[in-house]
Amino acid sequence: MAAIRPMRFDGTFELDPEAQQTLFTLLHGAAFCEQIRRAAECTAVMFTELVFQPVPYSFETPHGMARAFELYFHSSDYVLINVPPNFMFKARISNPSRLCAVYRKGSGETPRVPPTDDPTPGPGRTE
Repeated sequence: MAAIRPMRFDGTFELDPEAQQTLFTLLHGAAFCEQIRRAAECTAVMFTELVFQPVPYSFETPHGMARAFELYFHSSDYVLINVPPNFMFKARISNPSRLCAVYRKGSGETPRVPPTDDPTPGPGRTE
């Protein structure tokens, strides 16, 4: 019988600039933000322009995301969502096949950096 070996999954990706612009426009949309606001039961939400690729659950990634994004997961000031498949289709993004987006609760200026450090090594990239 073959032994089961854990797989290493690299969650890095880079989006085409045009695809990223289309996706971010959709994620900034007023109607979509209103849906998220209602679901999060808060006064307002703002897209932080941080997206990441979900990773398989493991001992190293118990929440299905890179450790750097767990700061947002554990913070009550942020909401993490799965990017709707129709947004991925409209932005013509097929790889990666799934993305998550980070929204900040409340109104006002949205910080681009998380509470401790910025997990994104570059525009449209994440680990």
